[in-house]
Amino acid sequence: MERTEPQDKKRDLLLIFTRNPQLGKCKTRLAETIGDQAALDIYRFLLEHTAAITRNLPVSKTVYYSDEIWENDLWERPTFAKALQQGHDLGERMMDAFDKGFKAGYQRIVVIGSDMYDLRAEDLERAFNELEASDYVIGPARDGGYYLLGMKALNKKLFRNKNWGTGSVLKDSLKDLKEHQLVLLSPKNDVDIYEDIKDQAVFEPFIKHLKNDERTTG
Repeated sequence: MERTEPQDKKRDLLLIFTRNPQLGKCKTRLAETIGDQAALDIYRFLLEHTAAITRNLPVSKTVYYSDEIWENDLWERPTFAKALQQGHDLGERMMDAFDKGFKAGYQRIVVIGSDMYDLRAEDLERAFNELEASDYVIGPARDGGYYLLGMKALNKKLFRNKNWGTGSVLKDSLKDLKEHQLVLLSPKNDVDIYEDIKDQAVFEPFIKHLKNDERTTG
């Protein structure tokens, strides 16, 4: 007998927000220290990691590109649907993606970025499971933002009046949800600047030119 996907899982949607991996246009803060090419190589590595941990999740998945939809990349159809981010800032773009997902009939929606090496498939499975009983789930990032946000109904307040990219986003979001059922996942470190990667062995091949320079000038 053919094994069918659980019916409730067909109502779960994972949104993956990504930047088009182009030289000089991604990981710009990291590139200030390690250079544009190394930053691009690291971002591609992080994209591959994100694709690997999400590919087999038993949920629908949509990749939201920053600039244009690319075909024949690592986000293969039909595993990953593809869409273009719409809005003037990150809040508007996420709100648009959640809105479209709920209007399409999904009941639990989670959004993540594509630059979290610490993120694992088990974290995403837990996020969807927590939404069985809770209204919201958030994965706090150690820089004061969040790496994951999940909900069961669109709450536009979460996407407005935030200083995106700063350390106040998580605090302000938690204020918005103080009257709601909320689960916080384990804090994780995202990759934005050199200090986020300099002591992690997995990134050593990408920054060995800096290590060599440090030894030469030290």
